[in-house]
Amino acid sequence: MKSIVISHPSKKIDTKIELTGSKSESNRALILQALSKGQVSVSNLSAATDTQTLQQILKTQLQIPNSELNVGPAGTAMRFLAAFLSLQAGEFVLTGTKRMQERPIGILVDALRTLGTPIEYTENEGFPPLQIKGPLVQKTNKISIQGNISSQYISALLLIAPSLPQGLTLQIEGELTSKPYVEMTLAMLAQAGIKHEWTDQIIRIEKQDFSSSIITIEPDWSAASYWYAIATLAREAELFLPNLQIYSLQGDSKITELMANFGISSQFKNGGVALLKDDRKPIRKIFDLKDCPDLAQTLIVCCAAIGHDATFTGLETLKIKETNRIKALQTELAKLGVRLIEKNLTYKLDCSERVLPAKIQIETYDDHRMAMAFASLALIIDEVEIQDPEVVNKSYPDFWKHLQQAGFEIKA
Repeated sequence: MKSIVISHPSKKIDTKIELTGSKSESNRALILQALSKGQVSVSNLSAATDTQTLQQILKTQLQIPNSELNVGPAGTAMRFLAAFLSLQAGEFVLTGTKRMQERPIGILVDALRTLGTPIEYTENEGFPPLQIKGPLVQKTNKISIQGNISSQYISALLLIAPSLPQGLTLQIEGELTSKPYVEMTLAMLAQAGIKHEWTDQIIRIEKQDFSSSIITIEPDWSAASYWYAIATLAREAELFLPNLQIYSLQGDSKITELMANFGISSQFKNGGVALLKDDRKPIRKIFDLKDCPDLAQTLIVCCAAIGHDATFTGLETLKIKETNRIKALQTELAKLGVRLIEKNLTYKLDCSERVLPAKIQIETYDDHRMAMAFASLALIIDEVEIQDPEVVNKSYPDFWKHLQQAGFEIKA
């Protein structure tokens, strides 16, 4: 399907949405399950394509000697498998889509080489595909890694740390971006019986065995964020999202705090969270998304939709995601007359020339979050056409079905 057209006749939302399991938690759990040799089991796994791809590779493709492992567009799978394969006997080529081959991985490769992994670039220096020969002969248990590029590099190393012959002492250099994702990784290791020490910028994990355990995946707070945006832009909104927890491992649960500024209250009751909307006007002007950059598109589009000028920081990683998300946002927001102005590491939203056309067409740039963030505009614009709608399968395959459940009309 090349595009769909979304509309919502009543602009009122009153429904219950059952979200898929967290992609972030699921992908970590799958690596832990594979490393534990049967000690760790996983329930409520995400239906996201990224997770299904990783599961398929771990289940079947690792048994094939000298195999090529293709993660498609799954960035987490690329980073986690690069580390995981360093412990596996055999020779592997790890590759992905054209865009994946444009996403840097040099910092992680350098760290793995320091540990003793024979790993080479098969095409461009610093980028996939990678040729990995395992298992590594560990040269050292101490490595340093930049903290401000991608927390996935750090998580990839922490996941394999208890299985390394000498364990791992990891020195984080500089400020740590997306800290909640590192905390998630360590919390899930703890669920599997793995102990760690974290003092200042140093994380230590000794070589140790996994305990028999079950990791139950919480629903995806990143997916929930789109429903907070929908509640914000709806004329009236009452939404219930089952099984989400007030104390979550997921950094994107910060959406509850962020969207409270827009009049959306989160009431944790009856085994989930109820979203209720009031008529409060947003006051907060500065949003630091360093710990939750995956919420950036949701929040920026929401601010643009209601004409709320705001400033955003902590978006350093957005340019190396599924697309250059800064450029994609600037291009699509311009269709509303809204500018996202970049100055050093600060991004200012200028809504002074904002217009709401009767119909708008949104390009998605092979990025699931572009499609889902802009879909909410159908509550303030008569028709929103979304190009390449199937990109949502990467993290939230039921998104369009759930929109219909909430009263949206969708036409091919």
